[in-house]
Amino acid sequence: MSVRRTFMTGCLVAFLAGPAVAADKPEDAAQAAAESWLKLVDDGNYPASWEQAAKVLKGAVKQADWGQMVGGVRTRLGKLVSRKLKSREYAEKMPGAPDGRYVVVQYDTVFENKASAVETVTPMADPDGAWRVAGYFIR
Repeated sequence: MSVRRTFMTGCLVAFLAGPAVAADKPEDAAQAAAESWLKLVDDGNYPASWEQAAKVLKGAVKQADWGQMVGGVRTRLGKLVSRKLKSREYAEKMPGAPDGRYVVVQYDTVFENKASAVETVTPMADPDGAWRVAGYFIR
């Protein structure tokens, strides 16, 4: 009886610990980083979105240029109406980018002036291990 009780307790602990392990998936951390970062962009806070971006993005685009690029596109699209997760995919190689840990997160998005768009946000694990956005594209 004691062995059986120990086994059942072990199974229960493993079962309860399962969701915590699942929450540590890179896709979950990357999606959370993407959504936090998108809130800055949605609010028009482009300087803060650049500050919170991955080193790769900061090295490729100056802060002033980033604000003009993103602000120009987002202003034409109008305010965010809705955003729904479409997909997310982990990758260690991305075209034109250094090898690393990336998650390509896509959203089906509706803007005030564009009824159907796909936003692609690509967070990566920066050298300090934090997930930060390395790329943003709207089509």
